Amino acid sequence: MRDKFLVMSDFDIGIDIGGTYIKGVLIQGASVVRQAVRKTNPKEANWQEGVRLIINELAKEVSDPIDNIGLSIPGLCDEHNRMISYMPVRFDGLEGFNWTRFLKREVHVINDGHAALWAESQWGVGKGIKNIAMLTLGTGVGGGLLLDGEIYQGFLQRAGHLGHIVVDGNSQSQDITGMAGSLEEAVGEYSLNERSKGQFKTYFDLLQSYQDGHQIASGIWLETVRKLALGISSLCNAFSPQLVILSGGLIKAGEQLLEPLSNFMDRYEWRPGGSITPIRLAKFQDYPGAIGAALFARSRSLIHSENRKITT
Repeated sequence: MRDKFLVMSDFDIGIDIGGTYIKGVLIQGASVVRQAVRKTNPKEANWQEGVRLIINELAKEVSDPIDNIGLSIPGLCDEHNRMISYMPVRFDGLEGFNWTRFLKREVHVINDGHAALWAESQWGVGKGIKNIAMLTLGTGVGGGLLLDGEIYQGFLQRAGHLGHIVVDGNSQSQDITGMAGSLEEAVGEYSLNERSKGQFKTYFDLLQSYQDGHQIASGIWLETVRKLALGISSLCNAFSPQLVILSGGLIKAGEQLLEPLSNFMDRYEWRPGGSITPIRLAKFQDYPGAIGAALFARSRSLIHSENRKITT
């Protein structure tokens, strides 16, 4: 039987705010020691109170104070990673919200795609690799860039929205940023019903038909993977990563994704000297944003601590 309270130090909490769930983790050292989740209703959600409840639920497990808190949220962070400056409409009330003031403790905020990348670079398949491109493949397509060991956020903290590169210049469909023919429009599940002319609403249904050898399903799936390969090859040309990581619901397709993707990469990837950019599936599938947020908060706290030592 475990003790009522965990008494070891160095605890950090990470929270991931999504449209359906708010997920949280308590980490200590190099391990996740607790998880918590709350289902939300996007039309009525009190995101702030949901976050507070999960933090309290996780914090009551330990006798020592929590060292750091990180929040993973869709949107563009401010320059200090304290809040979201620009937020998708579905998360009303979070744009410009000051989490440090609300929770009365220091909070570090990171974009959800960046958080997933940071989790993989610290504890996952990208550990020890300094240059990574990551794509999150789900309802939409997000991602992030790790350059020289650091999350690249860029001007306006907008960098890493890799789903909004163009893979079909002839497309008339525009994504959430107004981009026509984007990778997100070509690969995201949200557009599958339109792309399949109403025949498939989910990738689960499409892949079942593809596995059964249905010709229409095969055509739709292979065209989806072809455009994904075009997007990945474009990122390799632009950033020359040592590794490409794929995460999100679509990677559950496993070999049904990887085998045709490998074939298309053989066709499109520029390989100087025969060098092939490896593509790997993410380690973390259930709590990547929460884990990444906790680790990001920890890393920021360490940086601030070192800076204080230097100035004193």
